[in-house]
Amino acid sequence: MSEQNNEVLTPEDVKELAPLYDAVILALKQVYDPEIPVNIYDLGLIYELNISKAREVFIKMTFTAPNCPMADEVMADVQHSVEMTPGVAKCTIELTFEPVWDQSMLSDEARVALGFDPEL
Repeated sequence: MSEQNNEVLTPEDVKELAPLYDAVILALKQVYDPEIPVNIYDLGLIYELNISKAREVFIKMTFTAPNCPMADEVMADVQHSVEMTPGVAKCTIELTFEPVWDQSMLSDEARVALGFDPEL
């Protein structure tokens, strides 16, 4: 559990951080899985995204398979993309495989891009 999870944000904090949250999501959507032509956010690889009052970003993420040979590269891309987002002070990433990723975690956009029925 991250330190930032213990921080209580006021409604004013949430309102102030909302644009940064949106910008971080946009940054995550610039990082693609090297084997699947869909970004990691729409693939459902981001399990948790928190931003502290100090504008430090905490991300809990996974991969489609625990033995992903490109894991280090993708995590470095996530780190770089998020830390280059204006307003972000720092980015910490935690890798997890609980719960195990499956296709139900795909966004509707990812389902369409991969040729799946978005209604399933």
